[in-house]
Amino acid sequence: MNMAMPSWFDIIGLSPDAQEDEAGIKQAAENVKLLVEQEVRNGIPSHRIILGGFSQGGALALYTTLTTQQKLAGVLALSCWLPLRTTFPQGSINAVNKDIPILQCHGDCDPLVPLMFGSLTSERLKTMLNPGNITFKTYSGMMHSSCIEEMTDAKQFIDKHLPPVD
Repeated sequence: MNMAMPSWFDIIGLSPDAQEDEAGIKQAAENVKLLVEQEVRNGIPSHRIILGGFSQGGALALYTTLTTQQKLAGVLALSCWLPLRTTFPQGSINAVNKDIPILQCHGDCDPLVPLMFGSLTSERLKTMLNPGNITFKTYSGMMHSSCIEEMTDAKQFIDKHLPPVD
Protein backbone atom coordinates (compact mmCIF):
# COMPACT_ATOMS: atom_id res chain seq x y z
CA MET A 1 0.00 0.00 0.00
CA ASN A 2 2.93 2.28 -0.85
CA MET A 3 4.40 2.08 2.65
CA ALA A 4 8.02 1.06 3.17
CA MET A 5 8.11 -2.10 5.30
CA PRO A 6 9.52 -5.61 5.17
CA SER A 7 7.28 -7.91 3.17
CA TRP A 8 7.23 -10.81 0.75
CA PHE A 9 5.33 -8.81 -1.88
CA ASP A 10 3.34 -5.58 -2.11
CA ILE A 11 -0.23 -5.68 -0.84
CA ILE A 12 -2.05 -3.19 -3.00
CA GLY A 13 -5.38 -3.73 -1.27
CA LEU A 14 -7.20 -6.25 0.91
CA SER A 15 -10.53 -6.85 -0.74
CA PRO A 16 -11.63 -9.73 -2.98
CA ASP A 17 -11.42 -7.54 -6.09
CA ALA A 18 -8.20 -5.68 -5.18
CA GLN A 19 -5.36 -5.57 -7.69
CA GLU A 20 -2.51 -7.93 -6.77
CA ASP A 21 1.25 -7.63 -7.15
CA GLU A 22 1.53 -10.58 -9.56
CA ALA A 23 5.23 -10.09 -10.33
CA GLY A 24 6.07 -9.70 -6.63
CA ILE A 25 4.05 -12.77 -5.61
CA LYS A 26 5.64 -14.92 -8.31
CA GLN A 27 9.15 -13.70 -7.41
CA ALA A 28 8.56 -14.36 -3.71
CA ALA A 29 7.33 -17.89 -4.54
CA GLU A 30 10.50 -18.49 -6.59
CA ASN A 31 12.57 -17.34 -3.59
CA VAL A 32 10.79 -19.86 -1.34
CA LYS A 33 11.26 -22.62 -3.94
CA LEU A 34 15.00 -21.83 -3.91
CA LEU A 35 15.01 -22.17 -0.11
CA VAL A 36 13.33 -25.57 -0.40
CA GLU A 37 15.86 -26.64 -3.06
CA GLN A 38 18.70 -25.54 -0.78
CA GLU A 39 17.31 -27.66 2.07
CA VAL A 40 17.00 -30.64 -0.30
CA ARG A 41 20.66 -30.17 -1.33
CA ASN A 42 21.49 -30.13 2.40
CA GLY A 43 19.93 -33.58 2.77
CA ILE A 44 16.34 -32.89 3.82
CA PRO A 45 13.91 -34.61 1.45
CA SER A 46 11.25 -32.20 0.19
CA HIS A 47 8.52 -34.53 1.46
CA ARG A 48 9.82 -33.71 4.98
CA ILE A 49 9.31 -29.97 4.55
CA ILE A 50 6.19 -28.10 5.67
CA LEU A 51 5.67 -24.60 4.31
CA GLY A 52 3.89 -22.24 6.62
CA GLY A 53 3.31 -18.66 7.45
CA PHE A 54 1.13 -16.01 8.99
CA SER A 55 -0.82 -13.47 6.93
CA GLN A 56 1.26 -12.63 3.86
CA GLY A 57 3.60 -15.53 4.69
CA GLY A 58 0.67 -17.96 4.80
CA ALA A 59 -0.62 -16.62 1.49
CA LEU A 60 2.82 -17.17 -0.01
CA ALA A 61 3.04 -20.70 1.45
CA LEU A 62 -0.26 -21.61 -0.25
CA TYR A 63 0.70 -20.06 -3.59
CA THR A 64 4.16 -21.66 -3.56
CA THR A 65 2.74 -25.10 -2.75
CA LEU A 66 0.33 -24.89 -5.68
CA THR A 67 3.07 -23.88 -8.12
CA THR A 68 6.08 -25.96 -7.05
CA GLN A 69 7.23 -29.24 -8.56
CA GLN A 70 8.65 -30.36 -5.19
CA LYS A 71 6.55 -32.84 -3.17
CA LEU A 72 6.00 -31.21 0.24
CA ALA A 73 4.81 -32.61 3.59
CA GLY A 74 2.12 -30.00 4.33
CA VAL A 75 1.09 -26.38 4.64
CA LEU A 76 0.29 -24.27 7.71
CA ALA A 77 -1.65 -21.24 6.53
CA LEU A 78 -2.49 -18.82 9.35
CA SER A 79 -4.77 -15.77 8.96
CA CYS A 80 -4.29 -15.60 5.20
CA TRP A 81 -5.75 -15.87 1.71
CA LEU A 82 -4.85 -17.44 -1.64
CA PRO A 83 -3.07 -14.87 -3.80
CA LEU A 84 -3.71 -14.80 -7.55
CA ARG A 85 -6.62 -17.22 -6.96
CA THR A 86 -8.21 -16.38 -10.32
CA THR A 87 -5.07 -17.46 -12.23
CA PHE A 88 -5.51 -21.11 -11.26
CA PRO A 89 -7.59 -23.28 -13.60
CA GLN A 90 -11.13 -24.19 -12.59
CA GLY A 91 -11.39 -27.61 -11.00
CA SER A 92 -8.68 -29.90 -9.75
CA ILE A 93 -5.10 -29.10 -10.66
CA ASN A 94 -2.74 -31.87 -11.68
CA ALA A 95 0.05 -31.10 -9.25
CA VAL A 96 2.60 -33.05 -7.26
CA ASN A 97 0.98 -31.66 -4.09
CA LYS A 98 -2.60 -32.50 -5.06
CA ASP A 99 -3.03 -34.62 -1.89
CA ILE A 100 -1.08 -32.35 0.46
CA PRO A 101 -2.49 -31.81 3.95
CA ILE A 102 -3.29 -28.18 4.70
CA LEU A 103 -4.15 -26.67 8.07
CA GLN A 104 -5.67 -23.26 7.56
CA CYS A 105 -6.46 -21.23 10.69
CA HIS A 106 -8.23 -17.89 11.08
CA GLY A 107 -9.61 -15.68 13.82
CA ASP A 108 -13.30 -14.81 13.61
CA CYS A 109 -12.56 -11.18 14.60
CA ASP A 110 -9.67 -10.50 12.18
CA PRO A 111 -10.01 -6.86 11.05
CA LEU A 112 -7.08 -6.97 8.59
CA VAL A 113 -7.71 -10.23 6.69
CA PRO A 114 -11.42 -10.87 7.28
CA LEU A 115 -12.58 -14.39 8.09
CA MET A 116 -14.48 -14.38 4.78
CA PHE A 117 -11.12 -14.36 2.90
CA GLY A 118 -10.00 -17.43 4.83
CA SER A 119 -13.22 -19.33 4.22
CA LEU A 120 -13.27 -18.39 0.52
CA THR A 121 -9.69 -19.62 0.27
CA SER A 122 -10.55 -22.91 1.96
CA GLU A 123 -13.48 -23.48 -0.40
CA ARG A 124 -11.31 -22.64 -3.44
CA LEU A 125 -8.58 -25.03 -2.28
CA LYS A 126 -11.14 -27.81 -1.88
CA THR A 127 -12.02 -27.48 -5.58
CA MET A 128 -8.36 -27.71 -6.59
CA LEU A 129 -6.88 -30.26 -4.19
CA ASN A 130 -8.05 -33.32 -2.27
CA PRO A 131 -10.78 -31.72 -0.12
CA GLY A 132 -10.41 -34.39 2.57
CA ASN A 133 -6.89 -33.12 3.33
CA ILE A 134 -7.88 -29.49 3.91
CA THR A 135 -8.76 -28.44 7.45
CA PHE A 136 -10.09 -24.96 8.17
CA LYS A 137 -10.25 -23.92 11.83
CA THR A 138 -11.58 -20.71 13.29
CA TYR A 139 -10.81 -19.26 16.70
CA SER A 140 -13.41 -17.29 18.61
CA GLY A 141 -12.42 -13.75 19.48
CA MET A 142 -9.03 -13.96 17.73
CA MET A 143 -8.00 -10.91 15.72
CA HIS A 144 -5.07 -10.75 13.24
CA SER A 145 -2.88 -12.61 15.68
CA SER A 146 -2.47 -16.04 17.20
CA CYS A 147 -3.62 -17.88 20.28
CA ILE A 148 -2.55 -20.89 22.36
CA GLU A 149 -5.27 -23.10 20.84
CA GLU A 150 -4.07 -22.27 17.31
CA MET A 151 -0.44 -22.99 18.22
CA THR A 152 -1.50 -26.31 19.79
CA ASP A 153 -3.33 -27.20 16.57
CA ALA A 154 -0.26 -26.21 14.53
CA LYS A 155 2.00 -28.39 16.69
CA GLN A 156 -0.34 -31.37 16.35
CA PHE A 157 -0.40 -30.87 12.57
CA ILE A 158 3.40 -30.80 12.41
CA ASP A 159 3.73 -33.83 14.69
CA LYS A 160 1.27 -35.78 12.54
CA HIS A 161 2.77 -34.92 9.16
CA LEU A 162 6.45 -34.90 10.16
CA PRO A 163 6.80 -37.90 12.45
CA PRO A 164 10.26 -38.45 13.94
CA VAL A 165 12.75 -40.29 11.75
CA ASP A 166 14.81 -43.14 13.13
